[in-house]
This record gives sequence, C-alpha cells and structure tokens, in this order.
Amino acid sequence: MFIKKNIIFLCIIFFATTLLAQKDSTAVKVKGLKIDGKIKIPEGIYDPLRPSKAAFYSAIFPGLGQIYNKKYWKAPIVWGALAIPTYYYQINNSDYKRYRNAYRLRKAGLQDEFTLDNGTEIISTTTLETAQEQLSENRDFSLLSGIILYILQIVEASVNAHLLQFNTDDNLSLKPSFIADPIQFETPKLGLTFKYTF
Repeated sequence: MFIKKNIIFLCIIFFATTLLAQKDSTAVKVKGLKIDGKIKIPEGIYDPLRPSKAAFYSAIFPGLGQIYNKKYWKAPIVWGALAIPTYYYQINNSDYKRYRNAYRLRKAGLQDEFTLDNGTEIISTTTLETAQEQLSENRDFSLLSGIILYILQIVEASVNAHLLQFNTDDNLSLKPSFIADPIQFETPKLGLTFKYTF
C-alpha cells in the first residue's frame, strides 16, 4: 500500500512538471500613459466582456446571444427548443383547468361537460381527479424543462463567446500518429505518439 501511494505521488509530480499553461496576454501594466481621442481595438485582442455580453443578451431575449456571437443558425434552434415546452405547458394547463372546472361542478351537484343531459357520466369522478394530477405533473414538467433550456442557452452563448477568443494557431495542436514497429515485423505492434508544439 505504501509503495502504491509513493508511485502515484511520483507520477503526479512528474506529470505536473511537464504541464504548461498559456500566459495571460491581457495583463499589461502601463504607468503614466495619457490617451487622446478614441482607442481602436484591433481584431484578435481578447475582450473579457464578450462572454458577459452574450449571456446578458441571451437572458434578455433567447437566441440574441447566439446572434451576438455571429452563430445565426443557432437562434432558430433555441427558439424551437423553447417553443416546445411552452406549447406543452399551455396545452396541459388548459386541459387541467377544464378537468378542474368539471370536477368542481360535479362536487357542487351541477352538470359539467362530461355529464350528459340524462345524468349519465362519461368520465367518472375518480378519473377526473387522476386526470388533474397527471396534467398538473405534465404542466410542471413542461415548465421545468423550459427553465432548464432557457438557462442552457444562456450558458451556451457565454461559453461560445469565450471559446471564440481562444488562439487556434497551428502551433497549438495535438497530432497523434501510429508508428509500426519495424524490428518485429512478424508480430506487428502499434505504438501511439503524441507530438505537441507551443
């Protein structure tokens, strides 16, 4: 057990020393600088407020953050995804009110829409109660799924705005390659090599 812990500890230390991170390109300290006129920010500079703006626009109007990120094709997907739970919420809510109204009229001794003129009940009272419970659950589930989709589209706009600003230069790439072992040709072995450059 002691040997396993030491091996794991040494592996963590070995791999931690080989990992590198990107330098923060936004941390620039300048003292005594006076600026006259407007500052033009060239393209390719990291804008730390861009993810916040995208999330804010998506919170104001769903899909607007995706449009701000210039991912126009995502806006109709967001609108369709939010329209589905809204539609089912309205359907379940109207049916719930209909069955609730019929149940109240029946308990008051009045004729409801599920009772014929001769007093024959098309739907029983227990079925009305069960339908109310099921429709209430469906309505609540539609509302919950709509809220979750609303939050997810805000998060997606923010993450997409953040990821659009990453440096995707060819020097920051991972290139896997398979190399056959030329010494033991009869029993082929394959190795995997990862080459990365910064």
